[in-house]
Amino acid sequence: MQKKIVPLFVLVLLCNAALSQEYWQQEVHYNIDVALNEKQHTLKGNLSLQYINHSPDTLTCIWFHLWPNAYKDDNTALARQLEGDKEGKKKLKNKKSEGYIDGLAFTVNGKTVTTGQDSANDADVIKLILPAPLAPGQTASIATPFNVKLPFYFSRSGYDGDQYMICQWYPKPAVYDKKGWHAFPYLDQGEFYSEFGTFKVNITVPAAYVVGATGSLQTKEELDQYKALGAQNYQAKAGVAKYKAAQPDALKTLQYYGENIHDFAWFADKDAIIQYDTLQLPSGKVIDAFTYYQPNGNKEWSNSLSFVEDAVRRYSGWIGEYPWPVVQAVEGPKNLSSGGMEYPMITLITSPDADAENLDAVITHEVGHNWFYGILGSNERDYPWMDEGINSFYQFRYEAEKYKSNTIFGKSMPKELKALPADELLSRIYNALNSLPAKEPVNTSSTGFANKNDYGIVVYVKAATWLYLVEMALGREKFDKAMQEYFATWKFKHPYPEDLKAALEKSTGMGLNEIFELLNKEGSF
Repeated sequence: MQKKIVPLFVLVLLCNAALSQEYWQQEVHYNIDVALNEKQHTLKGNLSLQYINHSPDTLTCIWFHLWPNAYKDDNTALARQLEGDKEGKKKLKNKKSEGYIDGLAFTVNGKTVTTGQDSANDADVIKLILPAPLAPGQTASIATPFNVKLPFYFSRSGYDGDQYMICQWYPKPAVYDKKGWHAFPYLDQGEFYSEFGTFKVNITVPAAYVVGATGSLQTKEELDQYKALGAQNYQAKAGVAKYKAAQPDALKTLQYYGENIHDFAWFADKDAIIQYDTLQLPSGKVIDAFTYYQPNGNKEWSNSLSFVEDAVRRYSGWIGEYPWPVVQAVEGPKNLSSGGMEYPMITLITSPDADAENLDAVITHEVGHNWFYGILGSNERDYPWMDEGINSFYQFRYEAEKYKSNTIFGKSMPKELKALPADELLSRIYNALNSLPAKEPVNTSSTGFANKNDYGIVVYVKAATWLYLVEMALGREKFDKAMQEYFATWKFKHPYPEDLKAALEKSTGMGLNEIFELLNKEGSF
């Protein structure tokens, strides 16, 4: 065989190309101090973060989300989206006050920086021009004060009376990955994509408030009181013990800490009733479980903690063990602005009229997002099915095994179907779900749907049906093992559809080109 001499510069190019294909992700470490003014419905905060560039690229700017500016006026991407949808217009009618973020003064490594906007002039997207290029492996120290005016609650974040839902509230770097920057504006129909790291957050509120938040509460006296009251309420299965501050008009500061998370939300309420229990996972690991609910809310919340615990146990067994030290669920206001919205370690749920089965289903769905969104941090804006659809698949399994029912069909499930074994019932359910009108392919971005109804049918139901076809093709045992290996490989990372496919093929030794092509199919399967 004749030898060929490859020029050195070609070898260098090949080497660099190979290195650029290796997986990497950026890393962000947050320190935030924030104080709530309940009279003005405002936040005053200071943010400092360490942004670590693990990419192979030298960065000259870092894009940031300024989510509160989505509520600023009728010209934002959020307002335009809501105005174009029938249900969205109803939400806009509920908008009793605007929201925004201001008082920003960004510095990078101690130097004041200039900022720019995207081509659409989105008020909630901003670009920091770095004072010096950030090379691979380098860290930028970024800081800014900020003030937030909270809107009346109509889309994820805001206030309703004395209840606060503090979500998408702080300046946050956009994701930079192998496909570039993902600096998109806030939308109601369309969720998020964020970098993993750590959060140290100090929250100052009037002492009368009960607070639930992402992360572990480090303030021992407050945590001990929550646990004692919560355990008493859980044993009684009723809200008999209420939180009482020694000096309700004073201020208190609570410290929270979380690792391997990509977002931080918190909820504050003067009237919240707490339930608490410890939960032992399959490995023997013990975590804390809390629920916070309204004294005059849905009475089924007296069973909420058992729903949270059952969801965590089952998802841990099916997919992979819950990794964080605490899991929580919060009952939102009767205002129906969202049926539920998930954040790492905590979820908000507004289902005031749900019966026990339906409340269990929505709590399970939102708790399940700790896996599909929280741990497996996929790009929800471009591939919403990777969290909503996969999570719905496991929710449907949960409902079939526990109740012989399905949320989509509600009380209309015939008795003869409920008498079937769970696996046969699921087969019938998915056969029926496949007949629902679902024109768009599963692989449609969240902005590619004309309305919430089409989005729901495709992203939740059609995507779950597709994953059921994958399970049928592989068999339950092989499928579960493959999903567990996908979870183990990609937890605390940013998987794309091709990564899910590669993980399933590696685990099973089967080629799945044909079934993954179905993700691009219009109509039913």
